[in-house]
Order: sequence, then C-alpha cells, then structure tokens
Amino acid sequence: MPFVRRPAAALTAVLAAVLVFALTGATAGTDPRGGELDGFTIEHLPEQIDDKTSVSDFEYEWGDVTFRSRVWEEALDGGGARVVLQVLVMRGDRITDLESLRDFLAEYHERSPESWELTGFDNGGVPGLHGGTEAFWSPAAGVGVEVRDAFGALGEEGLLATARSVRHANPA
Repeated sequence: MPFVRRPAAALTAVLAAVLVFALTGATAGTDPRGGELDGFTIEHLPEQIDDKTSVSDFEYEWGDVTFRSRVWEEALDGGGARVVLQVLVMRGDRITDLESLRDFLAEYHERSPESWELTGFDNGGVPGLHGGTEAFWSPAAGVGVEVRDAFGALGEEGLLATARSVRHANPA
C-alpha cells in the first residue's frame, strides 16, 4: 500500500483522537468474545479472534459525532500489534440515514465518495453497505454502526458474519 499524505486537518483529528484515548483511557478487560457496546450486542466474532487477541474500548468524538469503539488486536512477532477487528457505534445529528452515514464515513476515512465501491447487504431487515474492509448501517436516525477489517484479514464472509451479529441490546 503506497504512503498517502494526510491533510493537516486530518492529522490534527488523528492527534486529537490519540489525546482523547490517552485522557479517557482504553478499557482493558472488555469481553473478548463480543458483548455489549453502547446499546448493541456483538454476538459473533470471526475465528481469527482468539485468547491471544487483546481487546480494548475507546470513546472519542470527530466531526460532531461521538464514537464508542471496541478494538481487537493481535501481537506481531518482533513487537507491536495490528488491529484485527473494530466495531464502532457512532451517534450524532449528522447521521440521519444510510446515505448520510456513507457521506460521513467517506469524510472520516478519507475516501472518495465517487470511487468508494460499496455493495448493499441486509442486516436483519436494516439495509447496509459493505466494501472490502468495512460494513456499516444506520439502524435509526442519529445512530450508525460500522464493522471494520482494516487489513482485509477476515475476508468478506467473516466481516459480514460479524456485522450481521451486531444487534440492539434492548430493541424497542
């Protein structure tokens, strides 16, 4: 993957998120097999998530949208770690439906809306979109959910199986 320069505003947002992580701290000891995350239950994780995978929760805000994120990481040989999976619950007035969530995520992930190839999928009666490394949907106005496989390690089947397992913890 070629190196891409990020605009100063994006770099500032990343640094601000790191500062928020440092101030609020990640929540270690989170349910490694899924569990509840901001009103949703993660019922299935791909086989790549095992007892050696560390899991942490984060809270931050970007673009007037609040994020609650659960991140699973695997240790790399020689040190460091790589994110295997992320589940994000986003809340904000900018998210009104699937199209507005798509527009927001294109900006957040610095994707070109015109060239971002996405396919529709059904998530328990709620329409969603997925690409090679992400699946997302808006179950209600003001709420978006995204499952990310940033490095493409899980494959489409693992990504969608996990996305389809994320359900309202207490549906109305």
